[in-house]
Amino acid sequence: MDKKIVKKKWTLKRIATYGGIAVFVLFIGYQFIFADRRSRVKVEKDKITISSVQRGVFQEFIPQTGTVEPSRTVYLDAVEGGTIKRVVAESGAMLKAGDVILELSNLNTELSVLGQEAQLSESINRNRDTRLGITRNDLEQRQTLALIDNMLAVLEPQYRREKQLFEKKLISKQAFEKTEADYRYNIERRRITYEVYRSDSVDRIRQLREIKIAENRMSQNLEGVGKILDNLVIRAPIDGQLSRPQLDAGQNVTPGQRLGQVDILGSYKVRVPIDELYLPRIMTGLKATTSFNNKDYALEITYVYPGVTAGRFEVDMHFTGDTPPGIRRGQSLRLRIELGQSSEQLLLPVGGFYKDTGGNWVFVLDGEDQAVRRDIKLGRKNTENYEVLEGLKPGDRVITSSYENFGDNEVLLLN
Repeated sequence: MDKKIVKKKWTLKRIATYGGIAVFVLFIGYQFIFADRRSRVKVEKDKITISSVQRGVFQEFIPQTGTVEPSRTVYLDAVEGGTIKRVVAESGAMLKAGDVILELSNLNTELSVLGQEAQLSESINRNRDTRLGITRNDLEQRQTLALIDNMLAVLEPQYRREKQLFEKKLISKQAFEKTEADYRYNIERRRITYEVYRSDSVDRIRQLREIKIAENRMSQNLEGVGKILDNLVIRAPIDGQLSRPQLDAGQNVTPGQRLGQVDILGSYKVRVPIDELYLPRIMTGLKATTSFNNKDYALEITYVYPGVTAGRFEVDMHFTGDTPPGIRRGQSLRLRIELGQSSEQLLLPVGGFYKDTGGNWVFVLDGEDQAVRRDIKLGRKNTENYEVLEGLKPGDRVITSSYENFGDNEVLLLN
């Protein structure tokens, strides 16, 4: 009798098939839910720059280039025009204050000075004659008063004696009346003369004071006129080194023309042009450093020029310690001008990444074989470092070279 064979529902083949499908579905699900789908790109490690984030002193400064100038310069400008008569000192000569540099000749100026001197001398002489006349008149009035007093000294006792004799009828009335008339005439004469003298004395004091003031003024004018000719001789105003353009005898010079300058040697300042962007932050007292012959020197801003030309303003800086030996006028120095107080901050070295990210994100190394994009926040910047505000911690290694070839990838595979 035949036996019915029951067909097995879960054969090994079917189990294997469904198992494979289940594994495939689970794999796809895992990939869909858990797998890292960030875009990646391979990068050669030796073509990038990796910098470490670390704590350090942050000093905000700006690099600038300044020009060495003497700390004090006096310019030589022609006060009077004329023709160069003689050149005494050559450019580069060391001068003492008062040394003659060159002489000018100007016939018109010389004749004008002589005429003015003659007029002033004549006016001074007239004033002196007037003063002498006033003094002579004062003397004559005093002599007249002295003469009247002398006559009264004789007439007064004579009058008193004759009056007593007349009262006793010992002399004639005619003789007494003559003496009395002379006495009373001289008393009245003295009164009138003294009143005139007193009135003239007040006016005389005023006149003499005005004459003295006028004479002093004319003497000063005469002295000033004489100095006009001194202006035809150009002298060194201070001790220093002369710098001047080429000047030759016979060359014409106009009033106000710059004939050169005298510089004090051994003491220098640095004139620095700075972009107007920094004008609100630049003030006297700010420090700076420069390197000369592999040695650092300190400077300080001592003056800020108020004008802005072509988008730049200038400051003067003086050395606060030693002056670099061997520097010369006109030499350029590279400076680091500090814009504020230093402070300890988290620092990220400056690199080409900033122009690609704007400082909003960077690639941070995750292990040795890959770098991952991370959002950050940067603050101030100097020529060496950025100030890190958020997103990084000490010891993080960051790719600081350019990101131009990384595209929009979020993970870099380093090999």
